[in-house]
Amino acid sequence: MTPISSENPMTSENAQALLAMLSTGVEVKRGMSERELDHVEERWGFCFAPEHRVLLGAGLPTGSRRWPDWRDGAPEDLAARLAWPVDGVLFDVEHNGFWHPDWEPRPAGTQDALDAARTYLAKVPVMVPIYSHRYLLADPDRTGTPVLSMHQTDIIYYGTDLADYFHHEFGRPVPTPEDHQYATIPFWSYFLD
Repeated sequence: MTPISSENPMTSENAQALLAMLSTGVEVKRGMSERELDHVEERWGFCFAPEHRVLLGAGLPTGSRRWPDWRDGAPEDLAARLAWPVDGVLFDVEHNGFWHPDWEPRPAGTQDALDAARTYLAKVPVMVPIYSHRYLLADPDRTGTPVLSMHQTDIIYYGTDLADYFHHEFGRPVPTPEDHQYATIPFWSYFLD
């Protein structure tokens, strides 16, 4: 399997093949139009990665609460999903003493630490839910970034890119070479090293 990249972008045919891997419990509705995708981006203040846009244009997985329903989903659900990565870091700041080494020294009080962390986290790249707590970088100018499984600051690679992720989660995984270099994601890659 050739990794997704700017030289090897995801095509609609590739996306349809990935969607065909999904189990019978998943309904794949008609793909989202460019106008619908633009509306989602405008409404939620992020831009899908190119391969994520192609996937959603080929079909919108639904039928399980694990898939974000970008067309008809409850706004509260979508907001909570988008907030999940940052909320998870804030949970660990409050309850587990997490403090990123690039931040100024941690304030002594918990509320002051949370306020400072919120300020820092407001500047980190947005991660967009794909399925459950699997996320892809929201960046229209980057292709082939890894899919991350995100639960608080317990963050791991779940695919070298969107296609590899689908194979690992829903199909037959292709082993990732031990020397594979994952694309870095500002801030979030810290948890993976």
